[in-house]
Amino acid sequence: MKTLGVLGGLGPMASAYFYQLIVQMSDAATDQEHMEVILHSKPRIPDRTRYILGQSRENPLPQMAEAGRGLAAQGAEILAIPCVTAHFFQEQLEAEVGVPILNAIEETAVYLEQAGIVCGGILATDGTLASSLFQNCLAKHGINSVVPTEEDQRAVMHLIYGNVKAGKPLEFPLFEAVSEHLFARGAQVILLACTELSLIKRDYVLRQGFLDVLEVLARKAVLCCGRLKGEYENLIT
Repeated sequence: MKTLGVLGGLGPMASAYFYQLIVQMSDAATDQEHMEVILHSKPRIPDRTRYILGQSRENPLPQMAEAGRGLAAQGAEILAIPCVTAHFFQEQLEAEVGVPILNAIEETAVYLEQAGIVCGGILATDGTLASSLFQNCLAKHGINSVVPTEEDQRAVMHLIYGNVKAGKPLEFPLFEAVSEHLFARGAQVILLACTELSLIKRDYVLRQGFLDVLEVLARKAVLCCGRLKGEYENLIT
């Protein structure tokens, strides 16, 4: 088995949940059969969305690269970053660290294509949407994308920053309303394309048609570094 390095803390709760997912998904009957994981939680890395939008001059890349090099030095052979917005820096980060980094966005597009999905809704941070990371990747795989209206996107950012990251109760009816608007505009599947939103799927029963990008990343990590339980082949609710 390869050793997995996790560049975490972006945010901390999502990183903890990612580790839980890879343990749950691993086909292991004993402690010794689980994959080896090195997790570095570095929450002081500057906000990715603010930098991408030009609202901050604090570039998160140097600290991310430092953490990545530390993981590689400790023996990590492949890295995962449980933060979708951080994938904006993936090519530069991979070049600086010198270790392959799993691409949650590409893996999600491949998963949707294999599932026969032709239109996906995207719930993500302003930074992820502004960079068109998902839109461009989905288009390469023949998949159309639908994003929230300006008003709904403000609600998404409130759910991410005002609820989950702030450690406050989730305003679930608000999440449901934004999601229904995307379904009404043609989305067959809605992507939980921010790792804070992954916690909604963890804690609430969702209707059919959601795909958690963090679960896609965890599934790929297990396939690369361990053995996957059969029940995690289908991740769409």
